[in-house]
Amino acid sequence: MVKTKADIIKILKNGGVGVIPTDTIYGLVGSVFSREAVDRIYQIKERDEKKPLIVLISCLEDLEEFGVIVEDGVFKFLEKFWPGKVSIILPFSNSRFTYLNKEGQTIAFRFPSDERLLSILRQTGPLVAPSANPEGLEPAENIEIANEYFGREVDFYLDGGELESLPSTLLEIEYGTIKILREGENVERILASLEENK
Repeated sequence: MVKTKADIIKILKNGGVGVIPTDTIYGLVGSVFSREAVDRIYQIKERDEKKPLIVLISCLEDLEEFGVIVEDGVFKFLEKFWPGKVSIILPFSNSRFTYLNKEGQTIAFRFPSDERLLSILRQTGPLVAPSANPEGLEPAENIEIANEYFGREVDFYLDGGELESLPSTLLEIEYGTIKILREGENVERILASLEENK
């Protein structure tokens, strides 16, 4: 099921799903523009549909597609940590994407710095990218484990070697207050920055 990069981009743009290395851990990815792909990812992961998925973007301008309005103070914060291994929950207003969060009007976005990943995102557009594992099991650290988890339930696997990174740090920005909801990669740097800005 190994595909070329061109094949992978075509599959994703046509609503397929697959496993790729992200900037942190392996992700089970699909296009945000395909509700069928998003629904399929929930089914493959056996994930609670009330739990939103993280969305990978390739530039800050991608946020406009979702109707995200970034205030000046928040924009400065985004520029400080993006590109990077930080996922940030932001409010969105484009009703087209309500299937990305059935319980509210927020989406967690991440703008990665990994050039190999960005080269895919620039051609596919934003991708949903939860960790590559069934709910309750450990994230796959390599393609062999991902294949054991999903087999032929996905359309392709892209091998990025062994990935032993932590997941991204997850932040929520609400009414000017920043909360750390999940400690992951670069959390020490983030905590230090938040202390500086108090």
